[in-house]
Amino acid sequence: MMQDTGGKRFRRKASTLLTEINVTPFVDVMLVLLIIFMVTAPMMQSGVQVELPKEDVGAMEVEEENVLTIDKEGALFFNDKMVLREDLGGRLQAMAAAAPDTHVYLRADRRVAYGAVMDILALIKNSGIVKIGMVTEPEPGS
Repeated sequence: MMQDTGGKRFRRKASTLLTEINVTPFVDVMLVLLIIFMVTAPMMQSGVQVELPKEDVGAMEVEEENVLTIDKEGALFFNDKMVLREDLGGRLQAMAAAAPDTHVYLRADRRVAYGAVMDILALIKNSGIVKIGMVTEPEPGS
């Protein structure tokens, strides 16, 4: 009652290995990521919101490290992490001892009292750091 089907008809071919990698989906994903980064990069900003004073001075690149920020309430942030005034002096002294040519950039909200900014400048200087930069925003149109 069984019928012979010839044997060859239902036999599978030996599977061949795929030796090429299709990179088209990879390129598509990379282009999408590139577009996302290009769109979001201009929206990125520093972590602590302060309103910087405006000055008519030539533009200068500010490194993203060793930035001390004073916000409008007088809170201190070192590299976008809140720090107490009592701890700041020790941290700055350790930095100055490790690298004598260390620099610190000071960003202060324009609404912070001048005396408070001068106190922080004195603290930085007394810790042994002599390279201090003041961060401002350029005047519109300059």
